Amino acid sequence: MNKTNTTIGGRALSLIFSIIGSLPLWILYGIADIVAFLVGYVVGYRRGVIRDNLNRCFPEMTDKQRRKIERKFYHFLGDYFVETLRLGRMSEKEIRKRMKFENMEEVNEWLAQGKSISVYLGHYCNWEWVSSMPLHVINGAIGGQIYHPLESKSANYAFLKIREHFGAYSIDMDHVMRVLMNWHREKIPAMIGYIADQTPNFHAIHYFADFFGQETATFTGPERLAKTFSTPVFYIDMHRPKRGYYVGRLIKMSDDGSKESPFSLTQKYYNLLEKSIRRAPQYWLWSHKRWKRTREDLISHFGKEEAERHLRRP
Repeated sequence: MNKTNTTIGGRALSLIFSIIGSLPLWILYGIADIVAFLVGYVVGYRRGVIRDNLNRCFPEMTDKQRRKIERKFYHFLGDYFVETLRLGRMSEKEIRKRMKFENMEEVNEWLAQGKSISVYLGHYCNWEWVSSMPLHVINGAIGGQIYHPLESKSANYAFLKIREHFGAYSIDMDHVMRVLMNWHREKIPAMIGYIADQTPNFHAIHYFADFFGQETATFTGPERLAKTFSTPVFYIDMHRPKRGYYVGRLIKMSDDGSKESPFSLTQKYYNLLEKSIRRAPQYWLWSHKRWKRTREDLISHFGKEEAERHLRRP
């Protein structure tokens, strides 16, 4: 698809998302219930992956308890879908009412000193709504988010429109260092969000975190950037008090990422994320193949010596 066709397709999809998102949430939640039923009980979307992940993480539970989480997850997945479309049509007043942040005062104190901030979050609760954080930072600071471009250029265009609705600056993960270095040279303080619980490709694996008692291949790029720019580091602990409302509490992980020992920030993040998930497990993205790459796979891919060099890289 050429650039012109991509733009046309992206704008058309964005228009469809905008029309759907213009509906009030009470109607959208009715649609979500239907979507959840179709996805969970008719299609059985990634049911095998979901059950495998739940079995791995909650071996102490009964099958009945895990199935209950599964049903609640499908229900939330429907909500996540319509809430994300609604995000692109929300007013500032509505998003401020529905997505609140706690401890932003400390974050803004750092930004006022000219310091940039690293913020870790996971695929937990509605992570898309966190893109409204720029509404809460001091004037002169940038609120940014790292993203991995979608395979569909049209879908990528449409979702970026939603994610940037409240002023968030979206940074392609392949261009992160260049963008952050430019802001650093220009002395522009920025708060950058990293969704760090995705599965890396083999070349990006430098650490296996302990997550739900399992060795978990993980991205360490956010930690390296926090060390490079000596940023304070926070984790967003998300809560969902009721349908359509979220609270993100910012928990400080470090005053200065450059002073932390190798991989300690990454492990702290996974410890905090696991705690969030255990509190209300239905809100994590269980359909993601989180444990598809093991240490044995890394060795098989590179050979033992090269794999060990990868894992020694801070």
